[in-house]
Amino acid sequence: MNAMVDTMESFSVNRKKIDWVSFRSQVLAALPADATINQTSPAILLALRLLGDNHSVYTSANLGVLSAYSLNCAATKISGTPALDADIGYVRVTNFDPPPGSPAAQAFTDALQATIRATDSPQIRGWIVDLRGNTGGDMWPMVAGLGPILGSGVAGYFVDPDGVATQWDYDGYESEVNGAMQQHVSSPYTLISPSPRVAVLIDQLVASSGEATAVSFKQRPNTQFFGTPTCGLATANKAHTMSDGAILTLTGATDADRKSTLYGGPLQPDVLISDTSAVIPAAVAWLRSSHP
Repeated sequence: MNAMVDTMESFSVNRKKIDWVSFRSQVLAALPADATINQTSPAILLALRLLGDNHSVYTSANLGVLSAYSLNCAATKISGTPALDADIGYVRVTNFDPPPGSPAAQAFTDALQATIRATDSPQIRGWIVDLRGNTGGDMWPMVAGLGPILGSGVAGYFVDPDGVATQWDYDGYESEVNGAMQQHVSSPYTLISPSPRVAVLIDQLVASSGEATAVSFKQRPNTQFFGTPTCGLATANKAHTMSDGAILTLTGATDADRKSTLYGGPLQPDVLISDTSAVIPAAVAWLRSSHP
């Protein structure tokens, strides 16, 4: 438990805001006398709540998955593909959390680019990127898969409490962090008309890596967001292995867009629309508005 608190004190996104003497005292006081590993759940849950990030998770063989998540994020579930005219491109990006080392990440990435390739044509006036319902998982296949629409270059940053920024980008072939490949594309595609207008659709179910993918489009030229605010977990997690093999997935940084605007909380739409059925018509109207 002391080692877990040490890790939190060293790496938490809120490490500069927490009274760590009081934090440690409260957590250790929640342990029963002569506690076994199986009796540590209340103290671990207390620690996760005291972190105040709503995003950190503790996972172990003994205790399972422990989380202090307290946000109430809900929205109407989106299903199916809308019927759109041939001048509007559409790609939907669902949540995606594959097992480590799974080839599913490559399949997910390539499927997104294949959808874009199959839809693209000289008559496309703009693209709808539908992130609604995307609760997160692995952002790198999402960013790489959307690369042709997103465009090459820096898309965002992870910023720690000391202000140290780690950039993420798409370089035309793969999603990267500080130049290190995260997910490559088997057969990268380039749009017929580069730098298109893009309407990004969001709702309150968009969270975590779904929000990071949305941040990738924030302050991109010719881009507007439609829908409702996102869940509010626009922060970055990193896994830390404890001595007993447990994994503390700890929130350590805040998402920032390509112009270094920090988020952390809900992303706001440019056009607020609560009626789910009205979101796509509004996006289509905007995409067509710049064309004669």
